[in-house]
Amino acid sequence: MSFSVPAVDISAYVQEGAPEQRAAVAAAIDEACRTVGFIQILGHGIPADVTEGLAEALDEFFGLDLETKKSYRTPSGVNRGYAPPKTESLSLSLGVESASRMNDFFEAFNVGLAQSDFPGIAVDPVHYAENVWPAAEHAPAFQGKVEAYFGEAGRVARTMTRIFADALGLAPDFFEPYTDHSLDVLRMNNYALPEGTSVRLDGDLTGMGEHTDYGIVTILWADQVRGLQVLDADGGWNDVSPADGALLVNLGDVTARWTNEHWMSTLHRVKPPVVDGTIERRRSAAFFHDGNSDALISAIPTTVPEGEAPLYEPITVGEHIAAKLAGSRAGRKNAAGRETERVLSAKG
Repeated sequence: MSFSVPAVDISAYVQEGAPEQRAAVAAAIDEACRTVGFIQILGHGIPADVTEGLAEALDEFFGLDLETKKSYRTPSGVNRGYAPPKTESLSLSLGVESASRMNDFFEAFNVGLAQSDFPGIAVDPVHYAENVWPAAEHAPAFQGKVEAYFGEAGRVARTMTRIFADALGLAPDFFEPYTDHSLDVLRMNNYALPEGTSVRLDGDLTGMGEHTDYGIVTILWADQVRGLQVLDADGGWNDVSPADGALLVNLGDVTARWTNEHWMSTLHRVKPPVVDGTIERRRSAAFFHDGNSDALISAIPTTVPEGEAPLYEPITVGEHIAAKLAGSRAGRKNAAGRETERVLSAKG
């Protein structure tokens, strides 16, 4: 059976379309969430100059020398700042037994909503850490261009949760109490190795290890360079790259828990191609809309069959995210339970 990521135009929600137009979008999103877990969205409304500015910002920062970039590194428990190559192993976030070393060769820079963004709410400063921005002498245009994209990506993520509410037959504002101080993080990634490095992309060198995303929904901007691979229901890996002007959207584990696996978070990885012994550079930026740190996630009652118990125990978003990050960044295999079992089963 051929694999494809469905494309859905969401402009009816971005531009307040007619009820029947919105209903068609919600039905298409529901179908994609039940069957693939990945969606290409068009009509999202992010101006081209904003996405072009994001790409320029990535080039500006990742083009710096490694020692300068390392000066913006933060401890593994702080989800901000720079992460050098081979300091993470995403497979450990799912407790996959075979992942034993920090092999992921991508480098990343993270920014997110901070404690200072919510002056009227008592939020955990660990989850809502303040951002670390490159100094003006190193990357003068970086902060402004990244902040412009961050705002637009957040709008798209909230639009998606509004569509999710309709698709699941919930009240239009169902997600708002769970996301009014959401853990929103933008992770900008660079897949490349120093010029002149000759490599083979094998088990010891992985762009980004197999993993599911952690939260509610991920909005992904990416180059049209091969590398992103999605696992299908038959256990095969499939190359996925965005169409012109499209963003890729996928579900996280919080949504799988919330919907009692009516909708699924999908296993994916990054394996950039090797061309003439070197890795073809690939850039991406994933906006993670994870929900409030203190939000308690339990199965939506309408997703649990009558007479059956929910597949997951209730958990707060913060507890769930902390366990995931402890695996991927501190090297501790996450006891992910059912999520791990689902992944291992899917892999065959």
